[in-house]
Amino acid sequence: MEIIIRQETGADFDSVYKVVEAAFLNAAHTNHDEQNLVVRLRNSTVFVPELSLVAVVDGKIVGHIMFTKIVIKAGKETFTSLMLAPVSVLPEMQGKNIGEKLILAGHKIAQALGFTSVILVGHPGYYPRFGYIRASNFGITLPIEVPDEAFMAYQLTDNSLSKVEGVVEFPKEFLI
Repeated sequence: MEIIIRQETGADFDSVYKVVEAAFLNAAHTNHDEQNLVVRLRNSTVFVPELSLVAVVDGKIVGHIMFTKIVIKAGKETFTSLMLAPVSVLPEMQGKNIGEKLILAGHKIAQALGFTSVILVGHPGYYPRFGYIRASNFGITLPIEVPDEAFMAYQLTDNSLSKVEGVVEFPKEFLI
């Protein structure tokens, strides 16, 4: 099975909406609004078009990932990072390394664009395989309550978070 990872285009929007909706339909931890979050983020100032990627198999979109800009704030200092959310793969295509290919491609593009770190709230059994560790290890926190093991960070460049401490400032699109 050949999996093609490419940047999302406007022609993909309807398919992506359906993929995201289907991916989270029976998920354990969801508000069932991820597909609308993608739409809101696409229309926001934090959107990075190069980091909205699709996975295509046999001409059909089977997965999607989005990284958007966020700020970590410590007093008057701010640090720009990325938020990985959401990662979506059609249920019947899960377990075929599609999510992995999307994440790794996203990391590579983010590095090329000059970003140095990524944070996420996700399954603690899945993301550590890509190098994600608890964000609390860096002194990074959230303004909402999330289990510590589910809030993770990844350094795209060596020691990029070693001097970053603070609270993630969510874009308003996440808070609707």
